[in-house]
Amino acid sequence: MPPSAGEDSKVFVRRMLVEVLAGREDPEGFFAMCVSVLGHRETSSRFLPLIQPLSTANGALHAALTSIHTDYFSKTQDDELELALSLSLVEMDDHRLSSTSQESRPQRPADGPNQPTAVSQGSSRVPRAGVIASGKKRDSPQTGASVKANSPQTNNTPERQQNDEYETEKPGASQAARVSRPVSKQDAFKESDTMMNDANLSPSEKPKRSKNRRQRRKAAGRQVVGLPRSPSAPPPVLLWFRRDLRLGDNPSLTGSLEVGAPVIPVFIWSPEEEEGPGITVAVGGACKYWLHQALSCFSASLERIGSHLVFLEANTSSLHTLKELVKETGARTVLANALYEPWLKERDDAVVSALQKDGVVCKTFHSYCLRDPYSVSTEGVGLRGIGSVSHFMTCCRQNPGSALGAPLDSPVSLPTPARWPVGVPLNTLGLARMPRRKDGTTIDWAANIRKSWDFSEEGASDRLEAFLNDGVYRYEKESGRADAPNTSCLSPYLHFGQLSPRWLLWDAKGARCRPPKFQRKLAWRDLAYWQLTMFPDLPWESLRPPYKALRWSSDGGHLKAWQRGRTGYPLVDAAMRQLWLTGWMNNYMRHVVASFLIAYLYLPWQEGYRWFQDTLVDADVAIDAMMWQNGGMCGLDHWNFVMHPVDAAMTCDPYGSYVRKWCPELADLPDDLIHKPWKCPPSMLRRAGVVFGQTYAERIVTDLEERRSRSLQDVALVRREFGQYVDKHSGCDLVPLPPRLVSQALGSAGLVAEGKQFLLPVITRMEFKHQQEDPDADAASNPYNAVLKGYVSRKRDDTVAFLNERDFTASVMHEGVQRRERLESNYRRMEGLPQPPAPRGRARRTPTAKDKFSVAPSGAVSSVR
Repeated sequence: MPPSAGEDSKVFVRRMLVEVLAGREDPEGFFAMCVSVLGHRETSSRFLPLIQPLSTANGALHAALTSIHTDYFSKTQDDELELALSLSLVEMDDHRLSSTSQESRPQRPADGPNQPTAVSQGSSRVPRAGVIASGKKRDSPQTGASVKANSPQTNNTPERQQNDEYETEKPGASQAARVSRPVSKQDAFKESDTMMNDANLSPSEKPKRSKNRRQRRKAAGRQVVGLPRSPSAPPPVLLWFRRDLRLGDNPSLTGSLEVGAPVIPVFIWSPEEEEGPGITVAVGGACKYWLHQALSCFSASLERIGSHLVFLEANTSSLHTLKELVKETGARTVLANALYEPWLKERDDAVVSALQKDGVVCKTFHSYCLRDPYSVSTEGVGLRGIGSVSHFMTCCRQNPGSALGAPLDSPVSLPTPARWPVGVPLNTLGLARMPRRKDGTTIDWAANIRKSWDFSEEGASDRLEAFLNDGVYRYEKESGRADAPNTSCLSPYLHFGQLSPRWLLWDAKGARCRPPKFQRKLAWRDLAYWQLTMFPDLPWESLRPPYKALRWSSDGGHLKAWQRGRTGYPLVDAAMRQLWLTGWMNNYMRHVVASFLIAYLYLPWQEGYRWFQDTLVDADVAIDAMMWQNGGMCGLDHWNFVMHPVDAAMTCDPYGSYVRKWCPELADLPDDLIHKPWKCPPSMLRRAGVVFGQTYAERIVTDLEERRSRSLQDVALVRREFGQYVDKHSGCDLVPLPPRLVSQALGSAGLVAEGKQFLLPVITRMEFKHQQEDPDADAASNPYNAVLKGYVSRKRDDTVAFLNERDFTASVMHEGVQRRERLESNYRRMEGLPQPPAPRGRARRTPTAKDKFSVAPSGAVSSVR
């Protein structure tokens, strides 16, 4: 190859690298173009040095290109001899046909001796690449000679014959045709010049390319063209998926590409390991159903990039199954994303240790939370305020971990192994198994869940985009509204890893509206996992010892009525019915139903936790356990409020539309009585078709204030009985802390003697401290009563604020008028003049008045609209 041509080819390769980095060219097509331009020998020796800068700029792309180069040039000597012989025959045929054609037709003026042919003399042909389209693999790629033999001869011209020798059977896209057909150097330079001209345009002249995450993911769904894999390829990588069912921003997936070997994605189902010790209900019925659907969607996503997911059921343990996979596939590397439940981390540590002893590289990546909960330390912060999200965020700022970094894009293809391991069908795992009646018919309890959710990674992206375009603007003040879509509904996607928290935070910060309340929810999520790592028995054991002795009720009828949405309180019933039918309710409604179960029904918080774990599609052990402990008065952070089952509706459902949707039997009741139908007159109930005990349930409890007082008195009694767990100076509860937490905060000074506990005063509700002074007092007399009464609507608040501001302005003006009237009156008195007549009329209520804020001075305004 002449030196000038060598320099031009180097520039061409650099330019094509720009196209690959921009996503306009795939790695396989780029490599095939390099072989066509540089030639077989030059590509073998110069390709790796040319792409060396990518090792620091884009490690994943560098690993993919290195793998393609290694696979292509790792053929045996016999393969190379056969290929060279076939290519020689092809070139001889081309030369003979070209000579015959030139003799039979006159040479055109443009055809000079220096005009390059379709394929330069110094370059060799590229054997036909295996095409993977719509998830189907071509296991036996053909060489150039075999393609020539099978190609149809429909035209006798040299150009047609030459194209037929190297084109695919039926290219379904220009991508496949571009990779399969050899390109001359001149054509390649023309193409690269065209692309570089586009790249050199000013920003205003460039065609706009969408940076939307969903658009980038759609690009991964194109046909994938892969070069044939050599039998001597490196050992495959086992990519162990758990709760990270996504292609985008998946560190373990990116890490598998950097290995430069075939990738075998696997999913191992082991329900015993998922459950762990105690009563965690880690994977309930709704969660299993979502997992089944998510696995199906994720397997389809992998097929679109030329791979597929191998499903396996662990007979004894995940470790045993992985060892069998390693033996079957010859894999020497196992990669996975970390899980943070203590029992699952213990399982993963045992797997890593055992595989490394067998000489297998095993590595886990952090991605499930924004911050690794095992890396959070209280050093330099102390323990005051522990359990609150403010304390947790201070700990993270004081002891920062590794940088969060930018989200990772989805790969466009995955290198596949020569032989796949044998798996089982997804249905064999039994994740979506439905119960059957005695007559053999199936009870499809998940029908409404299917209608309510899109279980794919694309569905998560669509939900996030819709929220950031609309609901985020109302989230800060209206996230508690149950009758409006003001929340993101992203929790199930986060739980199963179909959306990474890093990408969610990245997109939320990139939105025009950046509500701190929404971003703070991710900190709450990390806080829950940090608490679970500190207290592994969080899902079933109360953290505050005195509250274990509370006199909880054992009324199974009340529990069943609460679970089925038949309590007689419309707001509670609507929320529980939404939970049963769709597997979800917003955070405010979770507080409402939890307060009703604990503060008014006296049922233990563990019952609510277990029901939520079984029916929520986003059931998360750490989050549910922390929130139910706080609501059950025994967590690290007391809820400083109790939701009233009637008054809370003024906040979340002021017009009754939420209740009308989920309790249609009450739809005809008026807005002001729909949340308390027992106050409706009999004639109104008859017109609405409501019959208590028949069409709608009777109230299971009627004396709400009395039951609330009894709950407070019970708390005061147990705190007095277990006085050793109450701080005498502050009145706060004392909680025994684990040694690891104490040593982090206090160092060697915090070492506790064996057999003793370190007791820390924690956040305690003020009404509990006051009730301690008079345990028999009722709740109404407690000045720190935590029951929230709610408000009608934000619109009403804005109206009241406007009227108050206007009344203040009017009062200032009125004071000025009165001052002038007094001066004038005094002047008249001094001068002996008669006083002016007094104004007639008095303050009256306006015709449309509904509250005291509508009172206006007589003669000032006639009505307020």
